[in-house]
Amino acid sequence: MAVMPELFETPASRLNSFVSQWLQPCRAWKEEVQEVVRTVEQFLRQEHFQGERGLDQEVRVLKVVKVGSLGNGTVLRSTKEVELVVFLSCFHSFQEEIKYHRDILRLLWRKVLCCQDLLALGLIDLRVAQGVPDTLVFTIHTKGTMEPITVTIVPAYRVLGPSVPTSQLPALIYVSLIKACGDPGNFSPSFSELQKNFVKYRPTKLKSLLRLVKHWYQQYVKARCPRANLPPVYALELLTIYAWEMGAQKDENFMLDEGLTTVMELLRDRESICIYWTKYYTFQNPIIEDFLRKQLKKERPIILDPADPTHNVAEGYRWDIVAQKASQCLKKDCCYDNRKTQVPSWNVKRARDIQVTVEQQGFPDLTLRVNPYESIKMVKEKIQGRRAYSSLQHLSLQAPGRRRQLLRSQSCLADYGIFSNTHIYLLATMPCVIQVFVKKPDGGSHAYAIDPKSFVLGLKQQIEDHQGLPKQQQQLQFQGQVLQDWLGLGYYGIQDSDTLILSKKKAGEGLFPDS
Repeated sequence: MAVMPELFETPASRLNSFVSQWLQPCRAWKEEVQEVVRTVEQFLRQEHFQGERGLDQEVRVLKVVKVGSLGNGTVLRSTKEVELVVFLSCFHSFQEEIKYHRDILRLLWRKVLCCQDLLALGLIDLRVAQGVPDTLVFTIHTKGTMEPITVTIVPAYRVLGPSVPTSQLPALIYVSLIKACGDPGNFSPSFSELQKNFVKYRPTKLKSLLRLVKHWYQQYVKARCPRANLPPVYALELLTIYAWEMGAQKDENFMLDEGLTTVMELLRDRESICIYWTKYYTFQNPIIEDFLRKQLKKERPIILDPADPTHNVAEGYRWDIVAQKASQCLKKDCCYDNRKTQVPSWNVKRARDIQVTVEQQGFPDLTLRVNPYESIKMVKEKIQGRRAYSSLQHLSLQAPGRRRQLLRSQSCLADYGIFSNTHIYLLATMPCVIQVFVKKPDGGSHAYAIDPKSFVLGLKQQIEDHQGLPKQQQQLQFQGQVLQDWLGLGYYGIQDSDTLILSKKKAGEGLFPDS
């Protein structure tokens, strides 16, 4: 029997054949796994569950759904795992699912132990696995394989009803999900059909890229760091789909090696990743909008489940390990062409462009397309180009219930946690005045308006007038350089919204005066 070659030793030009020859499942494997799935599904549909403590009703199985890689059509040949979501009649809300979840798992556990068909397949190692949510897990030794197949059963509330939507869901569904206040991802199985379809109906070439990324992840990350708290495979799937959408513009005839290189570069730059979709939920409902904005302000990487906005599938994992392994992959043969040149990557923005509405008193609103990682200086240039004036711009942001923030030219919207459509406010001033911030030793700061041609001494005089610290005792620094009194601000390259650091020339001469 042929031995699978190492991915790292496979030239980029041979990745297509590598996937088709070694990663796509063969017919024998499919038949073997399908036999196990059919047996488990038949058991679930035929059994009647009743009598568990707290359950005073007959529990019927409404539907069984294959999820995970097996369900969405991206399973690897070596995979021996099957995950099934079971929608049950006893769950009429998210709250009831929380209430009865453990009881249902105990009931399933007892029924599985008595199922002769499952026992005949070689049932072993039946247990309840703690997770988000808890699941029933057992292993089956089939006759045709040397390796066991692990089956995971997840009970869930059928929130979507009998038909699976293909577009936006009623806002009420997500409002009830948010108000249920479960742990992140606790109710994701209720949306498993949406998650499955989000991947399943993608082009065949993209599924090849997904298999390639998952093979790399299993062989070079999970297998070598088995005890690390690594992100789920689903997070890698979503990241890969985003890379294809943004970088290949959904082209079905892309180069597989370019896709792999792009995904590795995104993983290496994981602290800038903020990914979400608005296929099933949007910002139109105020409750959902407020929740989403809070989600998008969290620590990156952020990859929101396209079907469940409460679940950032990237949160809380060792992405630093993944980034390190991705950097190693970029140095291997699979990312180099026949001329020993690194395969080019797609141009993928780390976050989607958003709509920024600029409000200015006395003028109609101005709408711009802006990337959250563009500098505020670039945003100002776009405004200047559209409004055709040379006034100095002061841009500010005011979230509901919060103080207004001045947006600094060197920063970007991402620094303020802005990754979705927003409003900013423009105040234009005459060119002869700029606004600079002076930071005090206690950490506080104050803004001063001053002519950019002024001497440093002129700014010190303003500080003395406002704070009471004599200008002779002041020392100002900008970018690590001490400013001299008789030189101009322009000499040091000080511009609008820059920050200067204030200290006393001699330490220990009393407390810094109150502002």
